[in-house]
Amino acid sequence: MLSLSGAIKRALQVNSNSPATIMQERVRSWKELVAEVALLAGGLQKLGVEPGDRVAILSQNSDLYYLSLFGISWAGGVIVPINTRLAPAELVYWLSDSGSTVVLVDEAMAAMLPAALEELSEQPTVIYLGGDEAAAGELSLQSLLEDAEAVAASARAGDDLAALFYTGGTTGVSKGVMLSHRNLLLNVLQTLLGVQARMGDVILQAAPLFHVAGGFMCISTAILAGTNVFIPAFSPVATLAAIQQSRVTRLFLAPTMLNMVLNDPAFPDYDLSSLRCIIYGASPMPEALVRQALTMLPDVDFVQSYGQTETSPILATLSPDRHVLDGPLSGKLRAAGQPIPGVELRIVDDNDQPVANGTVGEICARGENVMLGYWQQAELTEVAMKGGWLHTGDGGYLDEDGYLFIVDRMKDMIVSGGENVYPAEVENAIAMHPDVAECAVIGIPHEKWGESVHAIVRLRETVELDANQLMTHCRELIAGYKCPRSIDFRETPLPVSPAGKILKTELRKPYWQDKGRSVS
Repeated sequence: MLSLSGAIKRALQVNSNSPATIMQERVRSWKELVAEVALLAGGLQKLGVEPGDRVAILSQNSDLYYLSLFGISWAGGVIVPINTRLAPAELVYWLSDSGSTVVLVDEAMAAMLPAALEELSEQPTVIYLGGDEAAAGELSLQSLLEDAEAVAASARAGDDLAALFYTGGTTGVSKGVMLSHRNLLLNVLQTLLGVQARMGDVILQAAPLFHVAGGFMCISTAILAGTNVFIPAFSPVATLAAIQQSRVTRLFLAPTMLNMVLNDPAFPDYDLSSLRCIIYGASPMPEALVRQALTMLPDVDFVQSYGQTETSPILATLSPDRHVLDGPLSGKLRAAGQPIPGVELRIVDDNDQPVANGTVGEICARGENVMLGYWQQAELTEVAMKGGWLHTGDGGYLDEDGYLFIVDRMKDMIVSGGENVYPAEVENAIAMHPDVAECAVIGIPHEKWGESVHAIVRLRETVELDANQLMTHCRELIAGYKCPRSIDFRETPLPVSPAGKILKTELRKPYWQDKGRSVS
């Protein structure tokens, strides 16, 4: 049966002496990694971790994070990756809601933990990653490994719960998404062909590992018996340097991350000739940015992935052969792609009835990669899985070729004067202007129209552009009622979540904070 432990067992069998993890100067082979995984699992069981117990990880990206992921699973535990940018109250909620009995924390995140632990009624055991830096009387990973005995891998597999990935919480209280071993492993297997993966790939883990996309890439490396390269946190220069130094062949980047890499002044200084593929997703990709990427990295294959945490995470991919600007295969750059094998997609109306191709509605999906449900929230699970289909909350349509086009989150839709405006379409038009670095479109209160289309824009350095010029540009690309009625220019980057998504909730607050509700 499919299991996370089985994935690294195979990597050991077929590529035992090749590097499994690279963290700066520290290199572990698959043989060394799997041996330490078995020791960590033994240590966790010695601490009382039983099958199905939740074990949290609060850490920056590292080889020790990777070791922890598979050590927890090998022990029979359930992985709970913790967002490193949580507010104290949110950290308390995640630990309490999950019922985590153990927390593995690194030095960079250790300061977050004491205040949260004081609020918990049940105190988890804390293990400090990274050696002997734990304070007197506290437990370090190194001491745990030294005192542990290796154990056989747990029999948990298939539909057994493997991980709780909490949703970002940008629109409300976070929910624990229950993903099984089958969900996680099968989703990687479903996409290997579409992302043109190769055995032995060298994969840079630049996206945060607490995000399901980061987890997906970690599992991908195991299945491919490849090499994981880690940087603690994303930055353009760190990413470029790691690609050059470790001869990285593929990585995942959110659109905002790719934008930062391509526009960093240091970009031309690095040798990126090893890079074969960039997978992007987690938020809509402006067409202008895709075009820029194809121009600046002509020898790299680009793959768009669409999905969400609830789908482990991928539902559809746009293949490299559709990332072209002309020819018979062009014309699909704005698409999220076609459903991956084993996934069914359909678009439904407000009455949950399927609609015709080309008609916008809610995207629904079903397949073996769809979550088990929301942790301890049966009612929300029932709503999300109405009729046996996951209701994604995303608005989109399917064309006659089976390509999925995303228009926006349904809840982000702006209703202005009775017309529906999808922010992603407006953002795409704004981003086509060469002077725009990034943008976000939201609905703000309007006395006459209910809501008005408002854009928040950051320009590239040393350029000048006024609102009228940008509005004129938009009117050339989209219908007049969709164009921004007001524009706010910012000099600093727009706020983003750790997954790289622009936090529209934060951008809306100044406009809606005095209102009884956030729509009109």
